[in-house]
Amino acid sequence: MKLQLKKPLCFFDLETTGTDISKDRIIEIAILKLYPDGKKETFETRINPEIPIPIEASLVHGITDQMVLDQPSFKEVSKKIYAFIKDCDLAGFNSDRFDIPLLVEELLRAELDFDFTKTKTIDVQTIFHKMEARTLTAALKFYCNKDLQDAHSAKADAQATHDVLFAQLDQYSSLEPNIDFLNEFSTRRKTADFAGFLIYNESDEICFGFGKHKGKKVNEVLENEPGYFGWILNADFPRYTKKILTEIRLKSLNTK
Repeated sequence: MKLQLKKPLCFFDLETTGTDISKDRIIEIAILKLYPDGKKETFETRINPEIPIPIEASLVHGITDQMVLDQPSFKEVSKKIYAFIKDCDLAGFNSDRFDIPLLVEELLRAELDFDFTKTKTIDVQTIFHKMEARTLTAALKFYCNKDLQDAHSAKADAQATHDVLFAQLDQYSSLEPNIDFLNEFSTRRKTADFAGFLIYNESDEICFGFGKHKGKKVNEVLENEPGYFGWILNADFPRYTKKILTEIRLKSLNTK
């Protein structure tokens, strides 16, 4: 089944120093861009994270400090990466909860002005879990009858994600081959900050998705407990979460 695209779709995967969105860094990124006419283009690079790579992470993806010592920093390649994915939709495996939030953190750290407000995402893992509930390696074997070679290398995982999505479209007639449907189907919940700390309620109002104010509207909490805003800014939350909260706070102050 051919995927119906209105603009390019970028399948991407990251290898990182760990799984903490606010602290960890990208050490490898691979992107497979699929155009509406079927043309494909790829981009991949290793990155010096400028912090030590924990041995636990190296044991997963095989990338060590020595291997990225002479590689560019993320800031040095950030414009090239953003130019490659700009005005595209994004697809990945567990990308809504990890890869996209971490990529956004790196872009903010690099002080790059970006806009993902019109970007739609497809999380192939969510589709898989709704249909079969397994891992990427199992998904590739199940849908494509392929063994995942070089698992946990960004290039292999990005290609596997591409292959699995197309196989899913062939296997499930209930999946519509267009970005609008797949975006909605593969989204666990609608978030304002990618990382899921700020979520939308049924009235499309931004609420806190964690802690003592979980489910409460952000505007009301910041109005009644202004110290909570300061606590979040000084705590270990993702930069993008803080950015969205600051915009909400400034907008609220300007309307008074």
